[in-house]
Amino acid sequence: MSERTTRRSLIIWLAVAAGLILIAGANVHLVYVATTTQPECVAHTRDGADAAAKSACRTE
Repeated sequence: MSERTTRRSLIIWLAVAAGLILIAGANVHLVYVATTTQPECVAHTRDGADAAAKSACRTE
C-alpha cells in the first residue's frame, strides 16, 4: 500500500469511529434525559368521552 492509500484509510476509519461515538453519545443522552425527568401535569383542553386518555393528574 502506498502512503497515500494508508492515510486515506486512516481518515475514513477515524471518521467512522467519530460517527459511531457521536451516535452512542446521543443515545446515552436520550436515555439519561428520559430516566431523570418527569414532566409536570398540564391542563387538558378536552375532558369527558372525547378525551384521548385519562390524565394521571386528576384527583377523581
